[in-house]
Parts: sequence; C-alpha cells; structure tokens
Amino acid sequence: MNEASCRYFGGTKEELTGTSFIPLISDEDQAAVLERLSVLNAEQPVSGGEHRAIKPDGTTAWQEWLDHAIFDDSGNITEVQSIGRDITERKQVEEEREELDRQLDRAQKVQAIGLLAGTMPSDFGNIVCGIVGYTALIMDGMPEGFHVSLAIHQPDTNQLAMYSQKTFRGSKPFQPLMLPLDGHPVGLSFTRRKSLMLGRLDATAFPTGPGQVYMKGLRSLYCLPLESGKRVWGTMNVGGRDVQMFDEDDRALFDQVAKQVTLAVENALAFQEIADLRNKLTEEKLYLENEIRADHNFDKIIGESRVLKEVLRQVETVAPTDSTVLIQGETGTGKELIARAIHDLSTRQKGTFVKLNCSAIPAGLLESELFGHERGAFTGAIARKVGRFELADHGTLFLDEVGDIPPELQPKLLRVLQEQEFERLGGIQTIRTNVRLVAATNRDLTEMVSSGAFRQDLYYRLNVFPVRVPPLRGRTEDIPPLLWHFTRRIARRMHRTIDTIPTDTMDRLVHYQWPGNIRELENLVERSVILSQGSRLQLPIGELETNLDVAGTSMESVERNHIVRVLDESNWVVGGPNGAATRLGMKRTTLQSRMEKLGISKRR
Repeated sequence: MNEASCRYFGGTKEELTGTSFIPLISDEDQAAVLERLSVLNAEQPVSGGEHRAIKPDGTTAWQEWLDHAIFDDSGNITEVQSIGRDITERKQVEEEREELDRQLDRAQKVQAIGLLAGTMPSDFGNIVCGIVGYTALIMDGMPEGFHVSLAIHQPDTNQLAMYSQKTFRGSKPFQPLMLPLDGHPVGLSFTRRKSLMLGRLDATAFPTGPGQVYMKGLRSLYCLPLESGKRVWGTMNVGGRDVQMFDEDDRALFDQVAKQVTLAVENALAFQEIADLRNKLTEEKLYLENEIRADHNFDKIIGESRVLKEVLRQVETVAPTDSTVLIQGETGTGKELIARAIHDLSTRQKGTFVKLNCSAIPAGLLESELFGHERGAFTGAIARKVGRFELADHGTLFLDEVGDIPPELQPKLLRVLQEQEFERLGGIQTIRTNVRLVAATNRDLTEMVSSGAFRQDLYYRLNVFPVRVPPLRGRTEDIPPLLWHFTRRIARRMHRTIDTIPTDTMDRLVHYQWPGNIRELENLVERSVILSQGSRLQLPIGELETNLDVAGTSMESVERNHIVRVLDESNWVVGGPNGAATRLGMKRTTLQSRMEKLGISKRR
C-alpha cells in the first residue's frame, strides 16, 4: 500500500493492509473480489478485475486492479501486490452510452408500434392483441408482475372491449372482456379523457362484474386515454401487483408509448374498415354477377287484370316507406317480382337488392347465410363471410319462403328487425345495419302461429303491410298477354320466329287451372317453342291434366273441381301446414266459405 493509495482511500498503510481493505469495496462487489484473490496460485499467479470502491467522502468510484501473488520457497503465497487505477469517468461514459443506446432502441420500438397494424393481415382482435404484446415487450426493465392492456370503445354498445396480454411465460391473447363505462377506473379515464394513476388500488372498491374481474390481483394502475383529435378510441392501461409500482420515469415512458399505440389502434380500425368494405364489395360483386347470370322469371310485370292492378296499387303505396312487407301467395305467382318492384320504387333503389330463399338453405347454414360468420366459427369456416343482412345494408333484403325459418333462428331474426343489429356467427362485435325487409311465403303463417311452429311476435313484425299476390287462375284475363310475352322472349332466345297462337290453344290455356301458376305457364311455353316446327305455336295438350282441361265449362265449375281435387289430395284436411287451404294459398276461413257457397262437402 503506497502513499498514493493511502491518500485515495483516506487511511494509513497499517490501516489499509490485509483484510481491513475489504470493507472499502462496495457490498455488491466484495464477494467477487474475494473469489478473484482466492484463485491465485503458482500456476495462476496473476488475476485482475473491476470493482466499485467507497471513497472517504462516501462516494462510489470504479477501479481496475491487477493482482500479482508472491510465493516463498515452499510455493505458499506470502503476499499479493496489486496495482489499481480509477476508471470512474470511463465507466460513466460507457453507462451513458449504453443508456443512450437503450433509449434509442426503445424509441425506435415505440415508434414502430404505430406501424404495427399494417403488418398484421388479420382481424381487429388479433391486431390489438399483437399491439398489446409488442407494447409489453418494449417496456424492458419493468418489475415482475406488470401487464399491459388496451380497452377499445365499442360505439354500438357503448362498452369497452378489454384486450390483455400478460407478460407471464406462456401467456396468449384471448377474447376481450366487455366492460361497462362505469364502476372501474378504466372507464373513468375514458369518459374524463384524462390519465389516471392509482398507486394503492383496492379491487373491493369496485362493483362486482367485469370491472372487478379485470381489477383482480392489481394494486397499481395507470390508465391513459388513446386520444386523436376530438375522438377517444379507448385507453392503454398498465397494471402491477405491487403498490406504488410505477415512478415518474415509468409514467413518461407510458405517455410516449400511448401516443404510438393511439396511432396503431387508429390504423387498425382503418385497416379493419377497409377490409370489411373490401369483403363486402367482393361479396356484393359475386352476388350481383350471379344475379346477372340468373334467368329471372319476368322482364317486367305483365297483366291488366283488376286484381293485379290492386296489387300494384298496394306496391306503389308501401314502396316509398321503409315498412316491412309480407308478400303472400302460391308458389310461382311472382312474389320475387313484386319484391323487386317495391325495391325499385323505394328510396333504396340505388342500394343492393339481396335475396335469400330460406327453404333452399340447410337449417345449419341458414344463420351463417343471414348474419355471416367469423373465421374459425365452425369446421370449414376458413375465412370471414359477410351475411345477407350486412350485404343488404342501405338496400333491401328479400327473404323468400320465410315460413321455413327454423324456430331456433326466429328470435335472432326478430332481434335484427327490431334493433337493426346483430353479431356474426362466432363473433362478438355488434354490427349495425340499415335494411328494409321484404318477406314472402306460400304458407299460412297464422296457422303456423296457432300450431306453435312460428313465433307470434315475429309474425306481427313481418306482417306490417301484407300484400297477397293472386294465383294465375284468379287473373285469367292476364293469361293471353303472358302467353305472348313468354312466347316472344323464349323464341327470340332460341333464334326462332313464332307469330301465331291458335285460338283453341289460347282457350285451353285460359281455362286450365295452373296449379304451378306463372312458373308452370313459362315452362309449358318453353316446351311448346321447342316442339313447334314453324311459326305456329304447338302446345303439348296431352301434358295438361285431363281432369283440369275443362274448356267450355263455367268458371264456377272449374273452381269447384279444383277445390275438390286439392281436398282429396289433402285427405280433406282444411287447415294446418299441409291442409287444403295452405295448398290453395288462401285462409282456412276463406276456403270454408267457398266450400259452403259451392256446395262442397266431404264424400262418404
């Protein structure tokens, strides 16, 4: 121990010799120094290292030492000579450089948060969970037991969707916890648009429910509103399991991170909106292409009969409103054409006319067709699907054969009609829609309500404005123009010329009962055009049912024979879903009145 060392450590040579020197080394480094000295031997007589020492004024200084062991003739260490120098300034420079590098790296990572949304081709929930996880990773140096969460405001429900990714090993993103705006500090920070620091959190102070579930185990919480312009998207929340867990430096970091998280969330919402619009446009494009390829039954409504004019008057009356319309009538009477007329005459004519035949879709897939589904909602759901209600937003949705909707799906249909909102199958986000519904059925919904097969409240919601389309046998004066319309159209499509329809052919068709209505007439005309060799329409009379081929008989006789035939087919059951009234497209009481007038009674 020379004089310079004595002056440096503030003691005499005798005081600083031997083990008395150890207390001058900082507590953190004493064990390392003793271990360094203990390894000195004949094979390794030299060692060295750095440690911190306590100077006489109480300050800590960094020193670099080189130790050299001196041995006697027996190979035992007699003394250790050490040469040291003060490296405090060098250490300070290194630490400052490391801190600058760390801060620069952190700043770059913080700024990268704002760009995260554009690198995550997934749905909004996964994007937010990714932002949460990345945010937690860049907050290095945080004590054990902290976690980060994002609460995103849901305008439709006025709730906060809480996305959380705990920093414990093995944690995974999970579905958000839906929180009300009151009853917990997260909602308070959002509604007040102010940061909120709670250093001694007491979860029992919050009411039971989702708010308390989120607060479970937290003792410290810092909530920061994610504010951009005049809008608050939600809050970023940093929680900890210890009281007073975060200091001012932590808060400064959280403030910086929150600004970038706001940008990321804003981008995520924008990307989600773009993705939703793109999906909707894709679905709408495919739908409209299919509609263009489809061969509609009519180019326009054909007929001048009194009953048809009454239907069209009703259409003109209800079309400008947004009221729900229920179109009733037998199969093949042109209910879809009436629905299209309602759409074309409404204020929604520039929107999409979307149709769905409820009887043509398996019951298990009907909910997905109506409301859409999220990826993974069920086996085979490999991508998100936009449903018909979402596709028809600001347009008209036509539900054909609405009476075939299964009972378990009827409450969901009622809800979307009443609240104008729904969730996709497998999803949690509430979607608002602005749709005008036109429904159609060939079944007696009142009978179905009586039998419990159809919800009464849904029936009343659908039956706001009923329109009954008459069967073709009830508007026989429209058969000639319809016959000419179909003949010319089909002949043109087949590159044929037909300009003559025999009088006897026309008479037979006028007196035929047309159980398949206009659809049957169109199909019969197509077969006739195929069979016709010249310019004269040749009707396959033999295909018409002989018991209904009653040319020359009165209309009353025709009606009576037809009702009797349908009663025979129904085993003389008048009401119910399989009764004669349903098959004839009329109410049970109406059929009973007609039977009494025509003198029809059950055969013995």
